[in-house]
Amino acid sequence: MSHQISPPTPNTDGIIRAGAVDILNPAELDRDATAAWPPASRWRKLLKQVRSRLRQAFDEGTDPGILVSTQAAVVDQILTRCWAHFLDTTAHQLALAAVGGYGRGELHPCSDIDILVLVPAEAPDNWAPAVEAFITYLWDTGLEVGHSVRTVEQCAGAAANDITVVTNLTEARLLGGSEHLFEAMRAAISPRRMWPSTEFFEAKKAEQETRHRKFHDTGYQLEPNVKESPGGLRDIQVIAWVAKRHFQADTLSELVDHGFLTPREYQSLQASQAFLWRVRFALHLLTGRREDRLLFDYQVKLAEMFGFTDQDHNLAVEQFMQTYYRTVTRISRLNELLLQLFQETIVVPDQDAPPTPINARFRSCQGFIEVTHPDVFKHYPYALLEMFLLLAEDPNLKGVRASTIRLVRAHRNLIDDHFRADIRARSLFMALLRQPHGITHELRRMSRYGILARYIPAFGRVVGRMQFDLFHVYTVDQHVLFVVRNLRRFALPEFEHEYPLCSQIGARIPKQELLYIAGLFHDIGKGRGGDHSELGAVDAEDFCRRHDLSERDTQLVTWLVQEHLLMSMTAQRRDISDPREIHEFARKVRTQNRLDHLFLLTVADMRGTNPGLLSGWKYRLLTQLYHATAEALQRGLENPLDAAEVIKENRAEALTLLRQNDLEVPDIEACWANFPPEYFLRHQGDEIAWETRAIMAANHDPTPLVQIRPDAERGGTSIFLYLPDRDYLFGAVTGTLNQLGLTVQDARISSTWNGKALDTYLVLEEDGRMVSERFRIAEIREALIRELAKSTTGQSQVTRPPPRRVRAFTTPTQVRFRPANGHPHLALELITGDRPGLLSIVGRVFQENGIRLHAAKVATIGERAEDVFWISSRDGDIQAQPQLQHQLREALVKALDEAGAEARS
Repeated sequence: MSHQISPPTPNTDGIIRAGAVDILNPAELDRDATAAWPPASRWRKLLKQVRSRLRQAFDEGTDPGILVSTQAAVVDQILTRCWAHFLDTTAHQLALAAVGGYGRGELHPCSDIDILVLVPAEAPDNWAPAVEAFITYLWDTGLEVGHSVRTVEQCAGAAANDITVVTNLTEARLLGGSEHLFEAMRAAISPRRMWPSTEFFEAKKAEQETRHRKFHDTGYQLEPNVKESPGGLRDIQVIAWVAKRHFQADTLSELVDHGFLTPREYQSLQASQAFLWRVRFALHLLTGRREDRLLFDYQVKLAEMFGFTDQDHNLAVEQFMQTYYRTVTRISRLNELLLQLFQETIVVPDQDAPPTPINARFRSCQGFIEVTHPDVFKHYPYALLEMFLLLAEDPNLKGVRASTIRLVRAHRNLIDDHFRADIRARSLFMALLRQPHGITHELRRMSRYGILARYIPAFGRVVGRMQFDLFHVYTVDQHVLFVVRNLRRFALPEFEHEYPLCSQIGARIPKQELLYIAGLFHDIGKGRGGDHSELGAVDAEDFCRRHDLSERDTQLVTWLVQEHLLMSMTAQRRDISDPREIHEFARKVRTQNRLDHLFLLTVADMRGTNPGLLSGWKYRLLTQLYHATAEALQRGLENPLDAAEVIKENRAEALTLLRQNDLEVPDIEACWANFPPEYFLRHQGDEIAWETRAIMAANHDPTPLVQIRPDAERGGTSIFLYLPDRDYLFGAVTGTLNQLGLTVQDARISSTWNGKALDTYLVLEEDGRMVSERFRIAEIREALIRELAKSTTGQSQVTRPPPRRVRAFTTPTQVRFRPANGHPHLALELITGDRPGLLSIVGRVFQENGIRLHAAKVATIGERAEDVFWISSRDGDIQAQPQLQHQLREALVKALDEAGAEARS
């Protein structure tokens, strides 16, 4: 029981009401004594009317506690009447009990209705047909009933072996039948017989930890579960279950009487529960089924139902979800506090062990830190930060005593501008960031207790702030803490297997705390309008100056926050095989020290944004950019690398590899004679050798050449095609790959001087895995050969529907052109909604408008595709043809927006 509710009894006039709405009139239930028992369809119709009336009461703002208890009361009325009818001669021998949530008197519109039929061990079996008819009839009425039929002994046996069973039975409520039998069951499962308070508490705590791990220990995901996610309704129920088992408390309010909850905490818990109840009630009304997930499809509709409206830089759905996330934060904090209090009261055996002094303000009691006096924070406000530093310094401290957690929360208001200016507070915070261990853990604890949001007010503004897209999986505050965690791991030897290059660089960073500050502030400007990088840089600079960092360190942190997207954007949206792009990037970075810091921040940021974002392919792009830039900085910005030098190096490397296969240099050079120079610029030596070897082995075979190999170094699977060039080849190939469930990450498109297509694609499975299984490679090869063997290439049909999540978003197509850094080509940047067959449509539009494709980088950013294509026109320099650019833009927007609307319909 989360907040034990007795289902409302009918009023003196017999009518069950919710607010001002009459939900059920006894006249709708009772029948004339001479009338026949009503068919199930009558109840089904009545339940439909009840749901409509509850929806009216909900829309009128009726308290959600009244709504859930009213729903339970209506079901009580129906069940008790059916029980009396079907078991009219044996009802007094058996007992009918509501269990689980229904036993608590909490029913949402589509909740499962769990009941227990208790039968005496010595009873004859003549009741069995009647019970079966009773249950069948209930299902026919439309009530989704989960039932069990047990003796008292069977209940005790099941409860003794399963914490879930004893929990459900603990909440049992008698609906009809033998009170004696019901009380015998309650006695059989009591703490005196099984699951004493200590065991019960430990089991429920372990159960909660397991459940939380399923949600990655955060309730701040894109589509949280209102009931099961951390901070959800189940966390409130855990508190109540332990309280009921230990104190025999029927309501959470009794915890106030026992001194376990303050009145203010109880009010906060009730308000939080009421909000989540209202969300869950609305979800059931909206979907017409038991739905506890806040899916994207519902978030916008719920925001409207709850009265939120779009504001500048803050969508209604983002406001609604921020309210939700802040609610689950409050529940998580109270859940942690109360479980810690239960731990101290119920579990810890040695209550008389003397505490160990730490300093004048803190001591250790049974491994938990606590204040030496209730007024410590009042007299020494800086101790609000000191406590976290002490926890980081001593790994033997297991946590914080519940009484001290409560004092921390009660004294948060002491953290004001005067506090932040105190040299002791500033020194303590910086000392924490410089600790060899425990930094991330204590920053998270500071966040949970609300201290971090007070100490860094800009952080407080992003607590619970979500961005309504598929790219940012976590709220801004959680993302920031994940980024700091990732940065921290680069400095710890035990994690060097994750990203060896990052660990190597991290080991030589002299002041790790500068990275952590940059991580804390890099996204802190979100939601305020304007460029969040610029806003965050201002906040970061102010923080550094207030904490007495040197001018050099302040400039580094500020630059990192200002430019934290520079490296990822360059790697994903620029042609980094081109030395001119590398030189341009090196000019912006300027020093190896900045490059090292920016590389680590970029990897940590991408890894902390979305678990699937930092694929092996993208990490390889970042490392390629890092190494090329480091080399450029070493050469000197005044001595940039020339494209001809890169081509010469790549050819030489490939030639060496090919000669190892006993291939003759004249034959190799003859094969390369038809290759354009840009091919050798965009392909590294091992790729050139692999593709050249395949061409020479084919020996003029007219069959389209399709070679596939897993390429772990590049983080994907390479597909090489060599065949006579033709119109719409790119669209046909990408359409085939997409229909096979593959995602194209990179495409390098070349044409030989003698009219051959020389194309290389890098692909991944839809879930981000590299294609490596032989049967899968064979399947891909056969599908491509079938498509490419056709005499003409038409529109490739991609019939796979877009994922459910993607369909919830509308992304208008945007097309931008920019010069390709000295090339006659033009870079076309495309932003549009992601969907199967996207590249196939782009390829068709290119073909229809006389566009030649030279290379493509493909990036899926949540629900958005953010792709870059390097193009030229067939009859001249496209940069000198603004009319063609306009025509191409219009054609892409029209084709992609129409396809997007069709995919969502």
